[in-house]
Amino acid sequence: MTATPRDTELAELTAQALQQHRVLGRLDAAARAALLPRLQWQRCVRHQVVATGPTLTQQLYLVVDGKLAFQPEAPDDPTPELPLAAADWFGAGVQPAGQGGWQVVALQPSVLATLGLEALAALQQAQPWLQLFMQPLAVTPAPLEAADPHLNLMTTPVRALLQRAPVTVSPHTPIRTVAELMREQRVSSVMLVEQDHLFGLVTDRDLRNRALAAGLDTALPVLEIATVAPLTIDIHAPGFEALLLMARHNIHHVPVVDGTRVMGMVTATDVAEQHSTSAVYLAGDIHKQTTLAGLVAAAGKVRALQKHLSAAGASAHSTGTIVTAITDALTTRLLHLAEVQLGPAPVDFAWIAAGSQARHEQTARSDQDNALVLDDAFDEATHGAYFERLARFVCDGLAACGYVHCPGDMMAMNPRWRLPRQQWAELFRQWVDTPDPTALMLTCTFFDARAIAGRAELLDSLRQQTLLRTRGNGLFLAHLAGNALSRQPPLGLFGGLATARSGDHKGTLDLKHTGIVPVIDLARIYALAAGHPAVNTHDRLAHAAESGEISPQGVRDLRDALEHLSQVRIRHQSRQIAAGYAADNYLRPEELSNFERSQLKDAFGVVKSQQDVLAQRYPMAR
Repeated sequence: MTATPRDTELAELTAQALQQHRVLGRLDAAARAALLPRLQWQRCVRHQVVATGPTLTQQLYLVVDGKLAFQPEAPDDPTPELPLAAADWFGAGVQPAGQGGWQVVALQPSVLATLGLEALAALQQAQPWLQLFMQPLAVTPAPLEAADPHLNLMTTPVRALLQRAPVTVSPHTPIRTVAELMREQRVSSVMLVEQDHLFGLVTDRDLRNRALAAGLDTALPVLEIATVAPLTIDIHAPGFEALLLMARHNIHHVPVVDGTRVMGMVTATDVAEQHSTSAVYLAGDIHKQTTLAGLVAAAGKVRALQKHLSAAGASAHSTGTIVTAITDALTTRLLHLAEVQLGPAPVDFAWIAAGSQARHEQTARSDQDNALVLDDAFDEATHGAYFERLARFVCDGLAACGYVHCPGDMMAMNPRWRLPRQQWAELFRQWVDTPDPTALMLTCTFFDARAIAGRAELLDSLRQQTLLRTRGNGLFLAHLAGNALSRQPPLGLFGGLATARSGDHKGTLDLKHTGIVPVIDLARIYALAAGHPAVNTHDRLAHAAESGEISPQGVRDLRDALEHLSQVRIRHQSRQIAAGYAADNYLRPEELSNFERSQLKDAFGVVKSQQDVLAQRYPMAR
């Protein structure tokens, strides 16, 4: 067997192993075909321990290729090993519970197909005669959130994390009185509130560093040592947003508000991070790294994070937000390391993320799109070398962390995308006023932009200026619509799924470019037509009806279609990650059940119908 067999080869080998198996080979052809997409592939190297006593009954294993063996776990046990070859099976339903003292070891590079307990129980129910050959299973699956105990924060509101009523004081309260109150209440922070408005936050660290260590008079008002206008979280927000806020800004206390009313405080200790693939733990770990090697090691956990998010049933919208937060953390940390090495920047700048990172829509399969907006005080002769080194350090660092260099070279390390603000303004003006194909392509990248670090107002003022130019600009929007309509969902003449007919991805559906990107394109047009500053596609769609380009029902349909297409993509990538392969966007319809294929066609149909509406609004777009 080859070291890295392609998916088609694995599918053929697995189908052959199923057909040759002494029990599973008795399934009819249709049942075997239905079983095939439910299997997960697992590759193992020589001497790898595949399963041990406690894990042998957690899933069913089918040997697809290679050689393995049952071996006693004790090295001095003289019991002979039991060999396993292609079309042998072991594990759940085959080995008795409590199979202690044994392990399965790969004798050479091998490929296994695995079937989880829930799927195996369903197979037994559909084919009762299988119980003649294996133990019957009555499975009550563990909650999906068990993959990472913190992932239930995806659906838990912040309200549920509050441990007590808010502890508040007036901003004029003496520092000593506040310290005594914190000791009595056994809290590590208090909020400064006056007339039901939050003015600031004081933590035990502030008391130590800003008051005692500084020798400050403790009779002074506590406002003297407070963090004014602190970051807050809405009481109805998901719990993970509060924790990500802490990780992004390296803070440990977040006030919870309902409108302007203070409701309580969430602290980092309210939910202890225990797993290295927890989103908050990972973001916090990134901020602690002092070397590129440390960042590379941390970034290597993003694939597992996406897999766990998928297993936990997280929405695609939430998954994109969390995975992007990790990229943001890596980017800001690389910028910090660059400034440690190069010294502080000679003029103000904003590091800009573009594309999917800007939209908070990244997955584990992402390249990088970024740029630098420099203050107009920038002088190439004086400052150019510094920013060239800064940009190259960060872009090369992101590449080392798994975010490959943009194939189109749309990165800050390219001097074309490292410009003073006024030159960016002129570029944006040219793209809007002269929307040729190149301008439209660049618009789709750089009109989706977000400041990651530095002076965000450099980008904000640029965006405001550009939106004034695009709002209601029929000629520009018509060209943008024509560009959007060039990417059509993969539907045949009679509404069936139409896979690629040739090329490396023959027989697949490109979920990204023929499903998700067309929705992104539509949402971008709606936002630019209305002059709305939102960048995230869900946020753009939420405000889309304001432009009159789409009906409220169309908005709801598109948001649901986007969520479904994105979920299918994430599940597809998670299966690839679990099997040890690089994630991609190319799905074979046979991976899905008939019901799932029907849902996918409906989602593509929604996108197609909204494209037709856009074409009617801008006839010249055709």
